[in-house]
Amino acid sequence: MIVLAGTIGAGKTSLTTLLAQHLNSKAFYESVDDNPVLPYFYQDPKKYAFLLQIYFLNKRMAQLKAADRVPNSVMDRSIFEDSLLFHLNADLGRATETEVAVYDSLLNNMLQELPQQDYHKRPELLIHINISFATMLNRIKKRNRPYEQITQDASLYDYYQTLNQRYSQWYENYHESPKIQIDGDQLDFVTDELARKRVLELVDQKLNTLHQTTAVAGNQQ
Repeated sequence: MIVLAGTIGAGKTSLTTLLAQHLNSKAFYESVDDNPVLPYFYQDPKKYAFLLQIYFLNKRMAQLKAADRVPNSVMDRSIFEDSLLFHLNADLGRATETEVAVYDSLLNNMLQELPQQDYHKRPELLIHINISFATMLNRIKKRNRPYEQITQDASLYDYYQTLNQRYSQWYENYHESPKIQIDGDQLDFVTDELARKRVLELVDQKLNTLHQTTAVAGNQQ
């Protein structure tokens, strides 16, 4: 199981599709366009931030269970990013301390591995797509979702900037699985064929290294 991570506009959906095709597997996408809560969140973040995170968490766990049953599955969002997003909303005054405590407790309970489980919650590899703030804004503008546009809500500029900055710190602190970072500015796999090939090469190299390490560990046991 491979999971993608990255800020808004990083190209997670595009790379998920590309990797699923490359690995001849199935892609699992984040529920955005059919998300009934997201438009309300952008209208009134303070009222709907907690509900939005619970919605995402529920959908993400259901997808994780399904993806774990498919060889070489690819998910376009990591469940481990959810805490980053919700804590940012809390710092911006969009969630209360009580809501944060309840959410963190629920997330921790849901991520605990139990011996009797027939599925795993940790991926084999996490791929973080790192992009600059300028690229992030450009991508958001291009995909033209009205509720995401700074022209509709000027406060989104500061939100997006802070979100982009926090992702770098989040990646450094992520230790739930092996990981790799892709430079989404230098390797624009969304529009550049050569960049797509290079990204696939990097992922293949990382997976091969992981499989070799696993094989060696198995032989030593």
